Amino acid sequence: MSLVHSVSVKILPVLNDNYVYLVHDEESGVTAVIDPALAEPVLVELAQQQWRLDYVLNTHHHSDHVGGNLVLKQQTGCAIVGYQDDAHRIPGISIQVTEGSTVPFGRYTIHVLTTPGHTSGHIVYYLPEADLLFCGDTLFVMGCGRLFEGSAEQLWSSLQKLRALPPQTRVYCAHEYTETNARFALSLEPDNRLLQQRYAEIKRLRAQQQPTIPSTIAEERATNPFLRADQVALQQALKMLLHRLCLFLRR
Repeated sequence: MSLVHSVSVKILPVLNDNYVYLVHDEESGVTAVIDPALAEPVLVELAQQQWRLDYVLNTHHHSDHVGGNLVLKQQTGCAIVGYQDDAHRIPGISIQVTEGSTVPFGRYTIHVLTTPGHTSGHIVYYLPEADLLFCGDTLFVMGCGRLFEGSAEQLWSSLQKLRALPPQTRVYCAHEYTETNARFALSLEPDNRLLQQRYAEIKRLRAQQQPTIPSTIAEERATNPFLRADQVALQQALKMLLHRLCLFLRR
């Protein structure tokens, strides 16, 4: 568990590589869960911590992000928050939000940002006073989400929006894809010392079955190729990689 200001974040690994986050304001007692794929691990942790659940915060409609919604609502009476244009795809939704919407969270305020690309209705939740970002499948540590419904242009715009957040912002994404993402980043920039250092730390954490999350916006700006796609050096590295691949395929 990490403690940021008076907000604690409990990481719950579920399914194959999903992370569900329980977020709790120590002073007010308000608790939210981000993208509950399953209800049972959340209910168990709530009981252990003796926390009440006030909100389910959904970033998008995929089943591995909303699968626990209805059971949690039935068991706890919590409110379910989701994107207004996706209300028909968010089970149990009771609070509809869009760009600029806010959700009260004890002494803090959760800000909603729209980040289409992975899906057409993807949103993220940002707590500026606590330097916390829950970004679902838009941004991963050293990677980004696949395009299912949106366009590459939409996703790039969404990534630029997140890249502009303060560097100390802690990034909590929804999947443990970091080791694979790091290998891809190193294939583009094998001599990048920051990437080499991060990869070594990632391998150490995964060998101990520890999460590689959270990252920070500063770390992602420095090493995530999808946040640096507009940098000339990375573009040249990608061209060289494609050139070598073409030469190999012609053999």
